[in-house]
Amino acid sequence: MDQNVLSKPIMPDAASSSSTPIPSQDEINTARAWVQPLRDELATVLVGQNELVDRLLIGLLCNGHLLLEGVPGLAKTHAVNSLASCLDATFKRVQFTPDLLPADVLGTMVFNPKESTFEPRLGPIFGNLVLADEINRAPAKVQSALLEAMQERQVTLGDTSYPMPDPFLVLATQNPIEQEGTYQLPEAQLDRFLLKLTIGYSSRDEELRILDLMSGVETVPKPKQVTSIETLITSRKVAARIHVDQRIKEYIVDLVRATREPEKLDPNLAGLIRIGASPRAILNLTKCARAKAFLEGREFVTPEDIRALAGDVLRHRILLTFEAEAEEITTDEVVVRLLHKLPLP
Repeated sequence: MDQNVLSKPIMPDAASSSSTPIPSQDEINTARAWVQPLRDELATVLVGQNELVDRLLIGLLCNGHLLLEGVPGLAKTHAVNSLASCLDATFKRVQFTPDLLPADVLGTMVFNPKESTFEPRLGPIFGNLVLADEINRAPAKVQSALLEAMQERQVTLGDTSYPMPDPFLVLATQNPIEQEGTYQLPEAQLDRFLLKLTIGYSSRDEELRILDLMSGVETVPKPKQVTSIETLITSRKVAARIHVDQRIKEYIVDLVRATREPEKLDPNLAGLIRIGASPRAILNLTKCARAKAFLEGREFVTPEDIRALAGDVLRHRILLTFEAEAEEITTDEVVVRLLHKLPLP
């Protein structure tokens, strides 16, 4: 089979025995009415970050977090802040440094001398969209505190647990060009991120547009509100009901299992993967595919959705061997080769 030619879209089976009803096309169109206006509004203040914006929307629809690797100056902070403005959501930014403490992120108990009691002072993590800038600059204790809040969606101060707001999305960034004074994220904690994105420089035309947009501007332009958090949460429930055919489910499972035993699919990959993706990758890839189909206005997931998102979902979940690193083989190359060998449903 030619892997460059995708099979026909797999439509929902009318006889499906799923207990959750598949949303109708009209319901999807109504629930996603805010998507294109939001993209258009963000395009007035952002240039060349369409993929980042779509992945942020997928993260919000899937209730997950993103890890972003890219050089400084690519408008990561501006993108998240602008998205928060469009949603009328709270935006918080934490600059991670080697001397940062968990209390600087989560908050702490502060003594009130008037009442002779301790009162909570919540940290900057309590926001709808949180930018954890250069997360690998903080030691493991701070990283673990942040990632625990991401996973449990609550922070315990004293005897009380405080829930995180909904939605709650963390965009953690890593600088790939500086390794001095950094602390690598443990592999087990990397698995808690829904997606890992890599972004590069904009094209020449996009940088000319950035210059026209920002030249002579004293303050960064701020987009107006397009939708609300309540609408987003409603859309999340609709996206979770997007149909995933049994053949698509088997394709996802076979792809993730192939990362653990790649030699069965491609003998040339033998000895290149040390640890493959966990079952969490299966769940996350399915959720992200549903969200992508929702953003594109479809009631069903296609094989192309899986292929488009496989790299972002698996990139940080595959650990390569020293032999692969010596040959300068990347996880992206491994995923592409697996997708090429795995038959389409």
